[in-house]
Amino acid sequence: MPKLAAIPFSLLELSPMQQGSTVSSTLANSVAYAQRADELGFNRFWMAEHHNMPGIVCAATSVLIGHIAGQTQNIRVGAGGVMLPNHPPLIVAEQFGTLESLYPGRIDLGLGRAPGSDHITCRALRRDERRAENFADEVTELQSLLGPSDGVSPVRAIPGENTNVPIWLLGSSLYSAQLAAKKGLPYAFAGHFAPRFVYDAIALYRREFQPSNVLDKPYVMLGLPVVVADTDEHAAFLSTTSKQRILALLRGDPLWLTPPVKTMDGLWNTQEQAQVESFLGLSVVGGPVTVAHKLKMIAKELGVDEFIFTNDLYESKDRHRALEILSDLKNS
Repeated sequence: MPKLAAIPFSLLELSPMQQGSTVSSTLANSVAYAQRADELGFNRFWMAEHHNMPGIVCAATSVLIGHIAGQTQNIRVGAGGVMLPNHPPLIVAEQFGTLESLYPGRIDLGLGRAPGSDHITCRALRRDERRAENFADEVTELQSLLGPSDGVSPVRAIPGENTNVPIWLLGSSLYSAQLAAKKGLPYAFAGHFAPRFVYDAIALYRREFQPSNVLDKPYVMLGLPVVVADTDEHAAFLSTTSKQRILALLRGDPLWLTPPVKTMDGLWNTQEQAQVESFLGLSVVGGPVTVAHKLKMIAKELGVDEFIFTNDLYESKDRHRALEILSDLKNS
């Protein structure tokens, strides 16, 4: 059984917003959350990219990364991720080259090929949906823009050139796993919302991995929804917040962060319950002993090199307490 002390713990943040709250206070909560994670020795703090989703305020990913990096000391800050078909590679290279220049050695660039929103919003982003088909080529272009000048290309990322910002490929299917393996890049699987292909994707990535000047062996980071509290019972109660959010997502409703409830009975029907539980199939819920056991089992079964947790609890004090418990698990 692997020891948790040997596995880095990181965090994925969507800046969840309570209904009636403000964007300013929500982002202030994200900063305080990142600062506590920094104090406790967490490895990374990544911001997602979502658009047109009431209840989630992480649309301007690179702006938030710069703000949080400026408010923390040691933790790596990055994108989990930038949805590359939404952005020209040159712009991404300039933004993240600037971030790396401001906060040397602390910036990560995770790349995805999903839209991060609905089809109407994609059009508002001026997104050509066919660009997803060119994802592999655009990753290569971005690597080139962030690497040393070849002395030939007339287009250079200034700043960005030769910053060599670490690039990760993010995915919830076999495509990104295969591409990450081919390019010899680290791979992050989105188990926090798409557990279906987790076994096949990680196995494919490890099996087909080709060493590169970035990595000599595969490196897997697994996204997990985690609800940890002082007792199993309290964690189960707190977990109803994330269940309500996923239910809202399935129904096409706003994704406000809602208070936990004693029971979900009456809030969903049998089919919706099955869908929510499938969505959260890799969710780790419990007190310290339960969570430690579950994380060790997942790490052993999947060969995980690093965990990146979502921690969508209603109260900031519960989120901070979860960080403290997770930190204690690593140090025990």
